[in-house]
Amino acid sequence: MGLHNMTQTIDERLKDLGLEVPQVSAPTANYVPTKQLASILYVSGQIPKLDGLAQYVGKVGDTISLEDARQAARLCALNMVAQLKAALGGDLDRVAGCLRVRGFVNAVPDFKAHAAVMNGASDLLVEIFGDKGRHTRTAIGVGSLPQGVAVEVDADFSILG
Repeated sequence: MGLHNMTQTIDERLKDLGLEVPQVSAPTANYVPTKQLASILYVSGQIPKLDGLAQYVGKVGDTISLEDARQAARLCALNMVAQLKAALGGDLDRVAGCLRVRGFVNAVPDFKAHAAVMNGASDLLVEIFGDKGRHTRTAIGVGSLPQGVAVEVDADFSILG
């Protein structure tokens, strides 16, 4: 892929990566999708939804493979970028950095590759935002997730202006 042009906008980079930011979906419970406090924008947990439908439903290590779970985490991160874009009035160039990512993996009890699953989300954020996408991270195995999906991801971002 080569080096990213440092003057390239995030929207241009998304286009070069062949990524389309999905439409945001409304919260399914009593919460807001994003909340800003000073220069920090908190993005609520995103599940792997596409066109309003849950994808990758199942348990990692049983009906969901490691690679499919990684793709689920990637889709979660793309939905997180959609929420960011909506919160920032369409201007993803206001992202100064991704601070922290948390991933929840709906896995069988003896599953041990949570970090590999979460690389799907982490890799996407770095592909899109370059060094600004590098972050701290937690990957946790859980017994279930909303709508039975394999992965849920949330994150905190530092915002300019």
